[in-house]
Order: sequence, then structure tokens, then C-alpha cells
Amino acid sequence: MSVSQQERQERSLSSQTALVGRDMERVVLAGRLRDAAVRLVTLTGPGGVGKSRLAAEVARGALGDAFAEVRFLDMTRPGAFPAEAAKELRARDGGPGRTLMVLDGCDLAASSVSALLDADPRLVVLATCLEPLRVYGERLLPVAPLGVPTGSDDPEELRGVPSVELFVRRARDADPGFALTAENAAAVAEICVLLEGLPLALELAAGRLRLFPPQTLLARLRQGTTTLSGGPADAPERHRSLGALAEWSCAGLGAGQRTLLEELAVYERGFGLSLVGVGRTREAELERLLDRSLVTVMEDEHGEPRFAVPEPIRSYCRGELEESGRADAALDGHADRYRRLVAAVEPRLAGTEQERWLKTLAAEGPNVLAALGRLYERGEYEAAAGMVVACRQPWLVQGRQREGLDWCDRMDSIAAVPEPLRVRLVDMSGSFAAARGEAAEAVQRHRRALALCKRTGDRKQSALVSAHLGAALLRGGDPQAAQAALGPALTALESLGAAGPAAEAATALAAAHRARGDRRRARELLERAQDTCRRLRDNRGLAGALRESAALAEGADDLDGAGRALRESLRLYGAIGERSELPATLDAFALLLLRTSPGQQPRVVRLIAAADALRTELAVKAPDERWADIEEALTGLRARLQWNGFATAWAEGLRLTPSGAVAEALSAPVASGRTAEGEGEQPDAAAQSLTPRQVQVAMLVAEGMTNRQIAARLTISEWTVVNHVRQVMRRLNCTSRVQVAWSVGRWP
Repeated sequence: MSVSQQERQERSLSSQTALVGRDMERVVLAGRLRDAAVRLVTLTGPGGVGKSRLAAEVARGALGDAFAEVRFLDMTRPGAFPAEAAKELRARDGGPGRTLMVLDGCDLAASSVSALLDADPRLVVLATCLEPLRVYGERLLPVAPLGVPTGSDDPEELRGVPSVELFVRRARDADPGFALTAENAAAVAEICVLLEGLPLALELAAGRLRLFPPQTLLARLRQGTTTLSGGPADAPERHRSLGALAEWSCAGLGAGQRTLLEELAVYERGFGLSLVGVGRTREAELERLLDRSLVTVMEDEHGEPRFAVPEPIRSYCRGELEESGRADAALDGHADRYRRLVAAVEPRLAGTEQERWLKTLAAEGPNVLAALGRLYERGEYEAAAGMVVACRQPWLVQGRQREGLDWCDRMDSIAAVPEPLRVRLVDMSGSFAAARGEAAEAVQRHRRALALCKRTGDRKQSALVSAHLGAALLRGGDPQAAQAALGPALTALESLGAAGPAAEAATALAAAHRARGDRRRARELLERAQDTCRRLRDNRGLAGALRESAALAEGADDLDGAGRALRESLRLYGAIGERSELPATLDAFALLLLRTSPGQQPRVVRLIAAADALRTELAVKAPDERWADIEEALTGLRARLQWNGFATAWAEGLRLTPSGAVAEALSAPVASGRTAEGEGEQPDAAAQSLTPRQVQVAMLVAEGMTNRQIAARLTISEWTVVNHVRQVMRRLNCTSRVQVAWSVGRWP
């Protein structure tokens, strides 16, 4: 390689721009290169993730410190031969110093790298590849895409997200007047999520801001990402457009691997292998795709691995399917597979498998919606309507009220939909309206469904609609009318053997009786509802009955009973991933906690803030009577905590995820478990409030270990340790690691 070629290659690799969001990788890579025992370090990751730039940045910093000379070689360039470069190095440098050679894009050069290392013991190779070279002594450093926003549209919070930071920097390069504002923050955040934090994609997209505002750019990117181009003229061809990058990333795949990749590209992010039909015979092909980052494993809090084909690979493969005329068959197969899944799961959503299937459908939510859209697009309206109806409970659990309402109205407008399905669609739309806090609209929709029932003569469906109408009337503040609708509906459902719906109706009827002062009848109904739900293993129905039992107990000043019921309700809602009913349950628990444990005021604020954030995300309204209680509580909390204390707790609550909010509530000390001296829970009770993993972390903290040492000991990420330590401190009511160690020392 000539000196001019070397300089051009180094400039191309570095692009004269500062790295964003790579502090950890830079430190780790620099440390490995300085290790005298390391001779080969390979940066792996998807194309466009920034491996070349990271390698160049760290290599330049190592020159003169750990290495006498640093050389760069683009292995994708025709005629690039590492062996010849090594000969040139030996001829130029006869000194004792080590030489670092950066081999960029050497996926197909494993044998050359091995021979190169054998030929010159003073040489250290830093390689960038899509997958490991699998050479003896290789040290791997995976480079992942930058972190993306997780829901917030606040410009101040978004500026701290690495993908947003990079996008804004490159946007200012293209348009010096660009700024992240409240008006464009949501669009910028969604662009970063859509492009999955891939640095090259973010840079190319930011360059388009010379032509389009962020909102218009987002709409164009939703149609496909491979059209993004305009990379630097001196960059390698694969770095000038996402289409070229995707084509280069897929080069060298076998026929079976490429076929599998195109099949998986039809699926939305988060698919499970069992649903896409990848059996053991194709595991080797899938493993190769995973090694090359053409398929990625997504994090899943429920333990089951989920997969995705990342952008721009997904758009590229879909384009290939379109060009070959195979796209329609692939999309139709995807739609049929998910239609069958939803139909098969519907009868299992109220039994022992409820938790499993609700979680599965939540994870597969984007694919379910895509399949539904495909059925509608190809005119299979009856199949689409049936699929919508089967999604009633999953969508309520997931908080998809707006989408559910839209789909119900869309299918209701189709004349070809059979009348029995139309009844269920209209009734279902009322349930979604009620969940959104629009009680009057819900009543109107249920009454229309009831009128349709008279034409079909379906007695069970009429009883179901009447029960839903009664629940909507109750939400609207008319317990007398609710009782009139729910009483006959409950009797009819019980006579027809519809135990699950009858339990739901009994819970609503109990609330109506409580509102009218008949506490004895309310208690009887709730006991029946809970017994039925426990027998059926209907955790969602049981959680609702327990929440109503808590309200009944609190009204009788049985605060311990109310606390127990709400805690069990929250545990059940957390287990199934409930979102629609969670805000109201968090509010109820927070207000009760304020009565029973005044020292928990910051936690109360966090819980109310988390509930408010979830309501805002779901675009639902809080009941007027409940909101009045919340406002009164917040007024007092602001005065007692002062501005800084209240604002801090509120900000912490806004950042809680639904599962985090449930954990925050359940970690609150039980008031009735306090000792006479008021010292809180006994040591064994405190230990029992922790999960097994949290107990491990707490004991290692007590030994004086740092988060990094704990992560290494337990083989988990350091960030996971940080989260566990936070939960341990909250559950043990500690404010420092020293207090955690003291608490652990008191355990029996």
C-alpha cells in the first residue's frame, strides 16, 4: 500500500468526526490492544454500526504509546493482500516496536489473517467483521447500535440518548439552523427508533433534513429505509447508501441462508421461532444469520428469546421479494399463520395458560397487527373481523384501546361482515371506549349492540352485552341503572354456564351495590367472583375482583385487608402485563399507602406519577371522582415534600415502566408488619421480599464488591446489576450500600 493510499484509507475510516456513545467500547478496545498477550482483536456487529470509525479512533490513540506504527488496510478493496502489506512493514521497520494493522471488512480473510499473525510476531491485528473470524487467540468485541429513545418526547431527555445525539449533530452539519424542539422531538425520536440506532442510517437520514423536515422525513422512511443515500464520496461504496450496505452485508450467504433471511424479513420485530416455523433442521442457517447480525436477538423480560431482522436488511430483503414476485405469497403466509394463532389462543385466555398466551400475544403484537392489515388489504373481511374479535382481551391488557376502537369501527363499516360478528364488534368497541374513560360513548355503543342482538336471537351474547352495558353505566356514575342491567345479565350468564363472564359481571354488580350502600350484597358477590376466578385460573378477572374488594374493605376502615387485596391485584396485573387497569390500581394503592404509611410520601408521588404517565401514553381519562382524590393528595404532598423533593419523586415516577411501577408498589413496607418500636420489617421478612437474584446481589454488596465485580461474578451485565441494587435498596428501605450491608448482616 502506498503512503497516499494509506492516508486516504485512514481519513475514510475516521471521517474526521467524533464518536458518539462509544465511551465504554473505546476504553475496552484500548485496554485489549495494550495487552501484550493479545494479538488479534475483532470488532463484530452489523454493517454501518461504526466498527471502522471506532477502530480508527482507538488505533490513532495507540500510536506512539503501545505501537511504533499503525497501518490501515481496506480488505474490501480489490487487490488488498495482508501478506504483502506485512512484507512491506518488515522492510520498512527493523526496530523492536510492535505494529498495529487495522484490517477493515475482512470477513472473507480468516486464513490470510492467521498466516499474517504467524509470519510476524511483532504484529497485532485489529479487524472489523460482520462475524467472528474464528482464528485461534481471537478476542471479540461486539459493537451494538446506539441506544434509542424508550418513549419520552421531552427534548431535554432525548438529548442524552446516544442515537438522538448523533442524529442532531449530523443534522446540524447539514443544516446549521437545526435544533431539537418540542415540535420535532417526537418525529426525531421515532426516526431513531425506526432506524434502530444504526449510526450510518442516522447520518444518512440527518443529511436529508436539507430537503425535508423531520415529520416528512419520518413518513418517507416508513415506506422503506434502503432509499437513504448520500454518504461521503471518499467513503467505501457500502457506506454511501443503505441499499449498498444491505447488499454487502448479505454477500456470501448460502442459498438456504438467504432463503431463510427473506422468509424472516416478512415478520415484524419480536417474532418467536416456534411461530415462524424454524425447526432444528434450519438452526445452523439461523446461527449463521445471527453471527452476521442479519438476525438479532431482542431482550425479553419474560425469558423467551425474540428475534428481529434489523434495518436496512429487512427493507432490502422485502425489496428482493417484490422484485422476484414472491412478496404476496410470503405476506399471505404470514397473515394466515397469525390468524390461526389468534383463533387458537382465544379460548385459552381464561385458564391456566392465560399468563403465557397473553405475554405471547403482547410480544407478537406488531405481527398480529400486520397480519390483520394484510387480511383487510386482500378483502378477507370476515376473517379480519373474526381476528379483531378474538383480540378483545389481549388488546385491553396491552392498552391498545385506540387501535382496537379503530379496527372495530373499520370492520363495522363493511357490509359483508356477518351479523353475529358485527354484534361482537360493536359491543367490543364499547368496551374499548369505556377503557378510554369515555363512558357516555361506551353506553351508546353497547346499546346499539344490544339492539343488534335482538335480530340475531343469541341469548348468551345478549347477556354479555347487557353486562358490558352495566359496567359502562357504572363508570358513567349511574349505579342504579348499572344494577338494573347487571342483575339480569348475571342470572342469564350463570344459567348458560358462562362462568368467566358471570364472574366479571358479579364484580361490576358488586361495585354498583357498594356505590348504593349495600355492602353485604357487594361482599357476597365479590366472594363468588373471586372463587370462580381462582377456580378458572382467570388472573385478570381475579385482579379486578380483588381491586373492588380493596375498595369495599377501605370503605369499612379495614386498611390491612385493603392493602392485602391491592397487593395481590398488582401482582396479578404485573404477571400478565396489564396496562389498561393498572393506572387505577396504582392510584388506589398510592392513596391507601398515604393513609397507612405517611413516611412513604416520596413513593406515593412516584406511583401517582407512573399511573399518570401510563394514562397519558394510552390516551385515557381518569374517573372524575378518583382524580379529585388524587389532586387533593398531590396538593398536600407538594406542601410537605417541598418543591425539590416533590419534583424529584415525580420525575422518578415518570421514568418507571409499568412493570417497574408494580415493583415499586410491591416493595413498599407492609404497615401491619411493623414492630412495636416502629423499626420496619423484621430481617427475615425483608429478605423474603427480595427475589433470589436480588438476594445474591445484596450479599455480594455486603461483601464490598463493586457493580462491575458483581456483574462478572454472576455473569450478567453491569446495567442489570445497577437495577438489582436499586430494587434491593428500595425493598430494604436503604439509602446507601453501607445500609444494605448492615441489613444483610441482620439476616438469620
